[in-house]
Amino acid sequence: MGGAQENTLITCRLLAERGYDVTLITGPALGPEGELFEQTRDQKYKTIVVDKLRRAICPVYDSISFLQIREHLRRLKSDIVHTHSAKAGILGRFAAYSIRGAQYGMRNTRIVHTIHGLAFHPYQSDMLNKFYISIEKAAAKRTDFFISVADAMTNQALATGIGEPDKFVTAYSAIEEDDFLQPISGEQKKQFRQKYGISENAVVLVTVARLFMLKGHDYIIESAKTLSKKYENVVWLFVGEGNLSEHYKQQVSQLGLSERIKFTGLISPRLIPLAIASSDILVHCSLREGLARTLPQAMLCGRPAISFDVDGAREVLNENTGRLVEPKNIEQLTQACAELIENKDLREKLGAAGRESVKDKFAPKTMVDAIEAVYQKLLQQ
Repeated sequence: MGGAQENTLITCRLLAERGYDVTLITGPALGPEGELFEQTRDQKYKTIVVDKLRRAICPVYDSISFLQIREHLRRLKSDIVHTHSAKAGILGRFAAYSIRGAQYGMRNTRIVHTIHGLAFHPYQSDMLNKFYISIEKAAAKRTDFFISVADAMTNQALATGIGEPDKFVTAYSAIEEDDFLQPISGEQKKQFRQKYGISENAVVLVTVARLFMLKGHDYIIESAKTLSKKYENVVWLFVGEGNLSEHYKQQVSQLGLSERIKFTGLISPRLIPLAIASSDILVHCSLREGLARTLPQAMLCGRPAISFDVDGAREVLNENTGRLVEPKNIEQLTQACAELIENKDLREKLGAAGRESVKDKFAPKTMVDAIEAVYQKLLQQ
């Protein structure tokens, strides 16, 4: 459950509504992803589940998935094969390319891949990065066009020799904006806060992210150690679940901050707008992200955002819409939070400017218009 999945579902829905014959091939809905999978039901597009298609690398499962994807594609004979995410992106492109030819009735099939994030990054071993880069380079040779969710993704791919400059376009990852733009009553916000023991007059700093490595909760907790002593009415709210949940809860308890740092656990995607609107500032300290959807989501809610200056964050955040912070710089993070905690007028000014700046850029129609333009261009070649 994440940006790539939501992006894909929006793409499938709107393309189907525009008259395209769309089939979604996906891995199974395991654990919390089940709720997002429910959105595929009763749609105008078809859904095929490849049971062994999983996030983790597994040679046996991956080989089975590759063969099954290839068989589905051979049967579908699609004009466009459009892949998303790292694993499905590799298997899907190799499978499509392996049967692209007149003998399969797929001479004119075009292969498109959306880069939501890149598997290689500075926080893992050089050997692993070299492996991922080599795989992506091989897949790029089997790709007719790339769609990036941020200019930063295009630049990073090209810098490592993946793809060619004239085969990239940026289409910001769409958000179901109506959910975030609709008014949320004061009573709804009050009830949401009460559920987590947060008072009405508290200034709430919300983080919406998996409690997982590289998502940056450590830095937020470190800043909270200082800020909580200075501001008695400030509360931090961690929205999400992950394999580090218990670790962070224990850490917060040991620091004596259990009343100041709250955990919601996994909540329905439908409640994310309420969680953000019930807060005052969004803080996102992930160390690697294509372009975190939580940033424009907060801005659509009229809330200012503070983010580490990584990947595509600066494509939405600037001094007029929030604050960018040097990655891992806890002093800068603490100062940025303090500035917005102390100044409600500034929070409202940044929030209003942010909303106006992202409404069109992240609209579903804007994204799918860009994707459709790529399809049409390729089919005319």
